[in-house]
Amino acid sequence: MFRIWGKIIKNNRLIRDTVICIDDCSMSRTAKVYKCLEEICYEFDLAKPVWLKANQNDFILHARTRFTQDNFVESINFDYLDFQVIEEEY
Repeated sequence: MFRIWGKIIKNNRLIRDTVICIDDCSMSRTAKVYKCLEEICYEFDLAKPVWLKANQNDFILHARTRFTQDNFVESINFDYLDFQVIEEEY
C-alpha cells in the first residue's frame, strides 16, 4: 500500500485534503508518486505543478514537499499544496 496525503493550505489553515491510495505493486515508487499527484490535482481541479529541484530534494529527504505559486503556471488561490507520503510498504 502506498498512500499520499494532499492538502491545500491558505493562511495557515487547511482548506481541503485528500488521501490517495495505490495498491499496484508492479509500479515503481516514482510512478506511484506521479500518479498520486495527478489524482490529487484532478480531485482539487488544479493544473499539475512543475517539480523544481527544491521540491525533488525535499521529497527525497523528507518524503514531503510543498508546491507554491512558483510551481504552477496558472495562478492559485491558496498558499501551497502540501504533498506527503503517509504510508509506504514494499
